[in-house]
Amino acid sequence: MRVTKLEHACILVEESGRKCFIDPGKFTTPITEAALVDLVAITHEHDDHWTTEQLARLAERSPGLTVVTTAATAERIRDAGIEGLRNVIVGKPGANYEIGEFKISCFGGKHAEIHSSIPIIDNLVVINGKLAYGGDAYDLPPLPVQALAVPKYGPWMRMAESMDYLAQVRPKRAFGVHEMLLALPGKQLATARFSEIAESVGAKYLDLAPYDSFAL
Repeated sequence: MRVTKLEHACILVEESGRKCFIDPGKFTTPITEAALVDLVAITHEHDDHWTTEQLARLAERSPGLTVVTTAATAERIRDAGIEGLRNVIVGKPGANYEIGEFKISCFGGKHAEIHSSIPIIDNLVVINGKLAYGGDAYDLPPLPVQALAVPKYGPWMRMAESMDYLAQVRPKRAFGVHEMLLALPGKQLATARFSEIAESVGAKYLDLAPYDSFAL
């Protein structure tokens, strides 16, 4: 399995020549290398995690792909009438899905609170094989994982929470995501803090730039 970090919240997972994209949103460069895609996993409805344009581009280049997401996001996708989608599955926490080369598990269920005035929406946390990705939440994976995507910044979080999350999950490797609203000094600060906490629990923090990848 190869994992590639794209901009912001988007991750590409490759297995046996096939692809899975997670959260291709508006802060991610338009995805054009989109052939051989079996699955798109979308953690929630916010547009920094998916857009109609990104999903339509993927479906055009890989007709027949499947999407797993929340009920609200699935409704928006169906309303958009995107051609090329084979199936849009409403993921259920605790459920497992096998789609093409990929086996994913869903857990969690709710987006972290942004503010008391803003309704809390659904958020799926996904485990794609050996990789766990929480979307906009800190639900702990129900089983050990080898790699963890850790958010660097968002209006719903503090850096300390991401550090605690990394320490509790104790993956073998971790890397930062959800960083496009940070200036360079903020990204560097998050990298330093995450590297320190990862080392303290025996993990390795990978300081990945967009399009860097690693093997699992």
